[in-house]
Amino acid sequence: MTTRLGLVVPSSNTTVEPDFRAMAPEESTVHAARMPLEDVTVDDLDEMAGGAERAAELLSHAAVDGIAYACTTGSLLHGTGFDEELEARLSEAAGAPAVATALSVKRALAALDAETVAVVTPYASELNEREREYLVDSGFEVASLDGRGLVANTEIGELTAADAREQVESAVPSAHSVDAVFVSCTNYRTVPALSELEAALDVPVISSNSATMWDLTDRLGLSTSLDTRLAER
Repeated sequence: MTTRLGLVVPSSNTTVEPDFRAMAPEESTVHAARMPLEDVTVDDLDEMAGGAERAAELLSHAAVDGIAYACTTGSLLHGTGFDEELEARLSEAAGAPAVATALSVKRALAALDAETVAVVTPYASELNEREREYLVDSGFEVASLDGRGLVANTEIGELTAADAREQVESAVPSAHSVDAVFVSCTNYRTVPALSELEAALDVPVISSNSATMWDLTDRLGLSTSLDTRLAER
């Protein structure tokens, strides 16, 4: 029986769908609905969130089995508590289990027993500080946080996995000083670099998309490559 995975994504995101299709378990399909967003700023992300429930409702027309709000900063924008409310609203709108990227990241880090993390993002400073606050308020120590200063989401989508690998390798302090590395942003093409980075740094490396896919499929009783990596830790 085919499992249908639903995605709610920013309209300018060009990475989530190919990443999810690459990671999707066998006998599953990926279906997306979009919310208007061009620039990754606090105001634009806040405005975008107003379309989330309508997007989830539209995905319910495809009888999806589960849904992911695939936007990192959009799901942590208003801090802890907002993430859980967002999941509940989307689940009700879609009539199916729902996860939001920010909470998925927290769950993945908890599953890895990570307490101290290094964070790498493509964002400008305002969003970086929102992300730092969110992770600290969630009980994690942020050893370092490095951003690229990008605002236009199309520019973020043009970054490659090689760009992600280079940023992580240059930005992460001594690998043995952190429990995990988190590469943030669902539009940052990171998935092809994760295993290579883990081998080089000898610590778990997760991204927004790998954590969201793991969380959604775990909720649905499926498994992905992150399950294997978690089991090996």
